[in-house]
Amino acid sequence: MTYSFVRGVNLGGWISQYGRANQTHFDHFITATDIDRIAAWGMDHVRLPLDYPVIEDDSRPGVYKESGLKYIDDCLKWCQARGLGLILDLHRAPGYSFGSLDSNSLFDSADDQTRYINLWTFLAKRYRGADDGLKLELLNEVVEPNSERWNALAHRTIAAIRSVDPTRDIIYGGNHYNSVDELNNIDWIAHEDHIIYTFHFYKPHLFTHQNAQWSPMTREYQQTLRYPGRVPGLDEFLDQHPEFRASRSEHLGEMNRDLLERLAAPAADFMARTQKPVYCGEYGVIDHAPLPSRVAWHRDFVDILRHLGIGSAVWTYKNMSFGLVEENGQVVSQELIEIVSQA
Repeated sequence: MTYSFVRGVNLGGWISQYGRANQTHFDHFITATDIDRIAAWGMDHVRLPLDYPVIEDDSRPGVYKESGLKYIDDCLKWCQARGLGLILDLHRAPGYSFGSLDSNSLFDSADDQTRYINLWTFLAKRYRGADDGLKLELLNEVVEPNSERWNALAHRTIAAIRSVDPTRDIIYGGNHYNSVDELNNIDWIAHEDHIIYTFHFYKPHLFTHQNAQWSPMTREYQQTLRYPGRVPGLDEFLDQHPEFRASRSEHLGEMNRDLLERLAAPAADFMARTQKPVYCGEYGVIDHAPLPSRVAWHRDFVDILRHLGIGSAVWTYKNMSFGLVEENGQVVSQELIEIVSQA
């Protein structure tokens, strides 16, 4: 079977970033029926975020739980039956989560690094019999002062995976929440033909995350923005909050397709410089944004990705403030579905 990884959707909130870590949630949040629906929309793959506690307890490191692995197995089986590819994304690792930057220990702890590499070695062995429809994503949204420690750990992990599965596609992202601007700082591997480099795209941040209470910048700004359109009172806001000035350039002038093309240009530059494939693992707009603006932003960005030849997965299928469907499965916007699933 030939797989494409062009039009995808994330399964956030299922076995990652779950509100309720219990069997009822895991058994019902995503089922085979959801994968049927995703395939019927015209999607060709899913990205499956995984938080390590689903398959490994801190009290028993290195002992992997079949009760949690079952959900990966099921999702892979459902996807294979429908001709969908699957990206297994380690969203939270031992000692690391993008949501707990003050308490992470992965890059300081040799024990955590060994545990992280062992986890990937185990997963690579378990799924080495899977066909080309499975790809492995090393770690979601690294945030470090610079890329040195992450690049070193990524290379060690790739070597461990290669020791058990020489040709499995591995997805390797950059620093600062997989920023497109950090592709340039990835220590890419010239001789490797089975690594895909990834970025996430939520720009301009004040628009895509407007009124998100977990984001300090949007929590302070607290205005409804429309796309296309402008960011009112930006200079005054930044005068009051100079800590956010680093993102000023992505909010200047008109928010439109031209701006998105300029902000996505580092991905095109990386592909041209390295001749390596690039993938956008997450993109989207929060449901606080006016729906017509949300639709318009997706239409422009998806079209840019298609023209650049970059595959992608929208964030996300259900709920999580970015969902294509609500908790009860109701579609938020049929037009939005058609845009993100277009060839």
